[in-house]
Amino acid sequence: MRSSRSLVFKAGLLCLASSFIYLVSCGPNTGSFHSLPSQVDFNFHIKPIISDRCFKCHGPDNGAREADLYLHTQEGLYAALASDPSRHVIVPGDVSSSELIRRITSDDVDTRMPPEGSNLSLTNHEKALITRWIDQGAEWKPHWAFIPPEKSSLPKVKKRNWPKNEIDYFTLAKMEEVGLEPSEEASKEKLIRRLSFDLTGLPPTLDEIDNFVNDKSEDAYEKVVDRLLVSESFGERMASEWMDVAR
Repeated sequence: MRSSRSLVFKAGLLCLASSFIYLVSCGPNTGSFHSLPSQVDFNFHIKPIISDRCFKCHGPDNGAREADLYLHTQEGLYAALASDPSRHVIVPGDVSSSELIRRITSDDVDTRMPPEGSNLSLTNHEKALITRWIDQGAEWKPHWAFIPPEKSSLPKVKKRNWPKNEIDYFTLAKMEEVGLEPSEEASKEKLIRRLSFDLTGLPPTLDEIDNFVNDKSEDAYEKVVDRLLVSESFGERMASEWMDVAR
């Protein structure tokens, strides 16, 4: 069985990804570049926007596609316009020459995309993300599942005594970026309650709480993780998630 530290590390990565998505999706609705990430990533920042707002008319559905414009492929994103071959959808590094920017920022309702009546729109923050991405070279990336993982260097943080593992550095860096302070460390009673609900969907028993509180060993938390991962309740919890996805 994989070590509990490895499993805890991977669980932490999922939580970190979720927190990143929350911070981006709940970012201020402003065009200010001050609120944007220093490096805009296609898969993380741009693809979710265009797939949600543009694929309805310019995506993989051949029957619904308009203007012979493909925004779901690399070739389509950088292609010349069928109506004007002198212009391109996106010109990497050249915002002013990118038709996409002209369309999403236009004040003309007949030109602006998404079109009137589509019930779709872009926030100023999203427009600024796309603009910065193009300005930075508009690097396209394949689906994340086909990109070999690479180990990232640890970001610099101000509270260097706070992180206890590598994941903490990334979490703290994002908090400092948006002006948030870390919460106080939770008590052992709260930790085992959170862990039990996360892994099994059930609260810990009183005996389980007492055993964890009284366990003074350095790997007390890891032992609780191991115990919960081999429990039937964990299997039932995971099975219910996968069944929901399958439906």
